[in-house]
Amino acid sequence: MTFLWTTIQVTDLDRSLAFYHDLLGLPLQERFQGTGREIAMLGTAEGTKLELICGGNPPPAPPAPGLSLGLGPENMAQQLERLRQAGYAIPAPVSPNPSLRFYFIPDPDGYTVQLVEQLG
Repeated sequence: MTFLWTTIQVTDLDRSLAFYHDLLGLPLQERFQGTGREIAMLGTAEGTKLELICGGNPPPAPPAPGLSLGLGPENMAQQLERLRQAGYAIPAPVSPNPSLRFYFIPDPDGYTVQLVEQLG
């Protein structure tokens, strides 16, 4: 069994792509029109994808309580600086053990994104 993707409903695909692709750096693999929907697949060619769907049924408010999308930036310090420059308030990191630290930030629709940094 292979885990292929996670799908989230978004209200504005361009705004979500500006966040996930432009700001966080997830590669855009594909963008296309579906039946009354726009769909984008993000992630590396060989890795698990994030599927963004806009149109059809609106996302719940608040979206997916308890769900967080874990992403591992290549350089956490640079990623946090890009977020600060884009106007995001960076919360204090959570560090459940000495080898792991993460930050929770909201995406444009309120989904929780967890930026994960492996230490040492």
